[in-house]
Amino acid sequence: MNILVWHVHGSWTTAFVQGRHRYLLPTLPERGPFGGGRPAAWDWPPSAVEMSPDELVDADVDVVVLQRPEEFELAQRWLRRTPGRDLPAVYLEHNTPREHAATSRHPVADRDDVLLVHVTHFNRLMWDAGSTRTAVVEHGIVDPGHRYTGELPAAAVAVNEPLRRGRITGTDLLPRFARTLPLHVFGIGTAGLDAALGTGGRVRECGDLPQHRMHTEMARRRVYLHTPRWTSLGLSLIEAMHLGMPVVALGTTEAAEAVPSEAGCCSTDPERLDRALRALAAEPELARRLGAGARAHALARYGLDRFLSRWDSLLADVTERPAARVPAAAVTNGRS
Repeated sequence: MNILVWHVHGSWTTAFVQGRHRYLLPTLPERGPFGGGRPAAWDWPPSAVEMSPDELVDADVDVVVLQRPEEFELAQRWLRRTPGRDLPAVYLEHNTPREHAATSRHPVADRDDVLLVHVTHFNRLMWDAGSTRTAVVEHGIVDPGHRYTGELPAAAVAVNEPLRRGRITGTDLLPRFARTLPLHVFGIGTAGLDAALGTGGRVRECGDLPQHRMHTEMARRRVYLHTPRWTSLGLSLIEAMHLGMPVVALGTTEAAEAVPSEAGCCSTDPERLDRALRALAAEPELARRLGAGARAHALARYGLDRFLSRWDSLLADVTERPAARVPAAAVTNGRS
C-alpha cells in the first residue's frame, strides 16, 4: 500500500513507517512544518520515501493519512485528487482539545468522507466529532530495550518547554516533588528551569538530547515522573516504561489506562505521589520490580507489532469501503 503521510510527530511517525507499506512523505526545499520529509537524525527504513509536490501529482496513492486541517487543501492541490472523495482518507488526531474539553468540536466533525482515528480512548471521549465515524489505534513505539539501572536516586522528567506551558505540563508541581527527590528534566526549553522555580539546585536541566542518549540517561534515574495535567498520552511515558523504569504519574487523561499498579503509582493526589517517590528512592529492589512490571505492560499494550497490526487492519478496511461505512467494531473496539 502507498500511504501519503506528513512527518508531524517524530516518535509516532517513526513507529508508523516501520510497517510493510511504502510511506510517501511530502518534502519541500525549505522543509518546514508541511514539507519536512525524512528527519536527518532518525533511522527510518528506505520504504519511507521523500516526494516533492511535483512528484506527488503522478504518484500512486492508496490512502491519505491527514493530521492537520491544512493538509486537506495541500493534498488536493499536490495530488490533484480530493481526499475522501477521489481516494480513501483518515484523519489522525494526536491531541486532546485545547480548551473546553467536554464541548470542543473536532475540525472534521459531521463529515462522512473521512474516518477520524484517535491515538487514545481519552481523546475520543473528549472530542465532539458529531456524526463522523471514529476509531482508536493506541500508540506503539520501537522498543528501545531494557536499559534500567536506577543507579541515581533522582526522578527523570521529560517535558518540552515547561516554562512556557506551565500548568498544562504540571510545571507548578515540580517544586513540591523536587523536595521529595531531585528531578532531572529532559527536553526542549529546560534551560533556566531551576532558577525560575526557585528550587535551589534540586532541579537539574538535562536539555534536549538525541533520543538514544536520552533513553540511556533516563534509565539511570531511579524513577520516571510524569506530571502533565492536560495532554494526550505522552510517548515519553511509554518509552520510560519500555526502558524498565518504574513510573509515578499524575492520574490525568490517558495515564490512568497506561499505568497499572504493577508499574508504579498513578494518582491525582500529589501526597500519594510524594509517598511513592519516597518509597522508590528508599527501596531500589521495589523500583526494579515495578520497572519490570512497567516494561511487561508496555510491551503488551504499546508494542510495535500490535500498533502496526491495528493500523494494517484499519487501512485495509478503509481502502475497501468509504469512511462512513467502517464497521461498528472499529468504532466500539478501536480496531477494524
